[in-house]
Amino acid sequence: MTDLIDAMYTNRSIRRFHPDPVPDHVVAKLIEAATRAPNGRNAQPWRFIVVRDPEMRQRVGEVYREAWDHYSPPSRLAAVTDPRERKRVEGAYHLGATMGTEPPLLIVVCSECEPAAGSDGRHGSGATVFPAIQNLLLAARAYGLGGCMTTIHRFREEKLKEVLGIPENIDTYAIVPLGRPAEKFGPLRRRPVSEVAYADRWGAPLATE
Repeated sequence: MTDLIDAMYTNRSIRRFHPDPVPDHVVAKLIEAATRAPNGRNAQPWRFIVVRDPEMRQRVGEVYREAWDHYSPPSRLAAVTDPRERKRVEGAYHLGATMGTEPPLLIVVCSECEPAAGSDGRHGSGATVFPAIQNLLLAARAYGLGGCMTTIHRFREEKLKEVLGIPENIDTYAIVPLGRPAEKFGPLRRRPVSEVAYADRWGAPLATE
């Protein structure tokens, strides 16, 4: 298996997939890894809906596509001229068009409603849910699987909840498409530490050697 550091350094977002199904025991291990994430009060509010049935994936994909078209109309892609950025955006458009058909496995990550401290709003458990999603993606990388986290569906969250029978007191946070990647993992392009981290106060250089 891929070791943890290599996984973190190569685990780019994968949006194109081969159709090979993900075995049951691997799916169980991915969910198990997700539940090992730290979480406030050990409340473990996360819930995972594993969508593999072709008809159900198609229905989820239809909702996602509608949300994607709302978020990112074709005019956005037409306006991108930088080749590197265009490649990235094209990948996002590809996922928007194929969410319900190409990725063999969709994991919808949910949580019991828990407003953030000082807020009456919904979707307050992100500090617990998102570490679980990162664990899920790192575990997938260890098994040679690729994926990404997307929250675009939340433009049509009520429709998705209806499709999947999600109760009113449960919020959805992300859809994670997973499968054997049809594109390469890293290396990743990231800014150097010296550009994004400071020592003791904003703007003060941080020693990196």
